[in-house]
Amino acid sequence: MSSIIDFLSQPWPWYVAGPLLALVMFLLIYFGNSFGVSSNFRTACAIAGAGKKHSFFDINWKNESWNLVFLAGTVLGGIIASTFLMPDPGVGISTATQMELTSFGMDNPGSTFIPESIFSAKGLMSLKGWVMIVGGGFLVGFGSRYAGGCTSGHAISGLSNLQLPSLIAVIGFFIGGLVITYLVMPFLLPL
Repeated sequence: MSSIIDFLSQPWPWYVAGPLLALVMFLLIYFGNSFGVSSNFRTACAIAGAGKKHSFFDINWKNESWNLVFLAGTVLGGIIASTFLMPDPGVGISTATQMELTSFGMDNPGSTFIPESIFSAKGLMSLKGWVMIVGGGFLVGFGSRYAGGCTSGHAISGLSNLQLPSLIAVIGFFIGGLVITYLVMPFLLPL
């Protein structure tokens, strides 16, 4: 049993993970489905009856229930992985990145997945913490709806379907990430 856990707790090489991801995408295309996590928000609103108020949510949510099961599986998989398969609680980031984050005022970067100086009740009570958590959450939600999907939907499913809007969205994600990383975060991170 321990050899299975040892195997699962190691990063899988690209030549295993890549073909498995491609197989899933081919199966989704074959069965006429498209992958995307943010589309579950529309499905959840349709289940709650939002279709009576707005035509955008007037869909047959039962046809999309497979995606809700997929989302539940990702949450459950994350819980299982973090509880049973993580040999070291630290995060594997480079020394240079840790030094950069320390210069921004982050305490002990790389020791946890979520920096408590930002993502805590104390961090939320500061203006910068509020901007990071609430503002960031709003921008992610609004952006995924405005872009017609989230990063996983466009980068994995949209590109595998050869959709030009997904290519444009992915290029925009990368440009936005670089702008935020180099122009916004240095001013926003020091709490």
